[in-house]
Amino acid sequence: MTKEEKRTIAKSLAEELKNTQCFYIADASGLTVERTNQFRRLCDNEGLTYKVYKNNLIKKALEHLEDDYKSFVSKVLVNFSGILFSPESGSLPARIITEFRKAQGLQKPLLKGAVIEGETYIGDDQIEILSTLKSRKELIADIVLLLESPIKNTLSTIDAGSTLLPLLDAIAHKKEE
Repeated sequence: MTKEEKRTIAKSLAEELKNTQCFYIADASGLTVERTNQFRRLCDNEGLTYKVYKNNLIKKALEHLEDDYKSFVSKVLVNFSGILFSPESGSLPARIITEFRKAQGLQKPLLKGAVIEGETYIGDDQIEILSTLKSRKELIADIVLLLESPIKNTLSTIDAGSTLLPLLDAIAHKKEE
C-alpha cells in the first residue's frame, strides 16, 4: 500500500470516527474466521459496524480529529485492533461484546478502549460499566417522564375535583330539603 493510499484511508477513517457518536476498539485476535464472521453478523444485525484496521492508520485518523487522543492511543493501539462504530448508543457495543462472549464461551473480543461522546474509557474492566450506560435519547426520555409526572398528578387531581364538585353540590341540596 502506498503512502497516498494510507493517507486516503486515514482521512476516510477520521471522517467516519468524526461522524460517529461512539466507537470501541477491540482485540479479537485468536478468533477463527468463522467466529469473527459471526461477531460481524451480530454487529450488523444490531446496526453496528465492525472493521479491522492497522494501528498506525487508526492513530493517523485520530490525529485528524479535534480531541487529543495521545494517551488513549499509547494505551489502546497495541497488537490487533478492530473498531466497532455505534451511531447512537454508547452501551450497545459493550452489550454485543458481552453477549458474544457468553454465547461462544470465550474471553474475546477484549475491549481495549472506547470513546463515547468525547469521553475515553480504557481497558476491558470498563465493559460492565459501559454496558449499563444510557444513551442521550434515553436520558432525555427519563427527564421528560420525571417532569411529566407532577403535571399528570395535578391534572388528575383537577379532574377528580371536577367530578367531586357535582356530588358535593347534590349532597348540599339534599340537606337543604
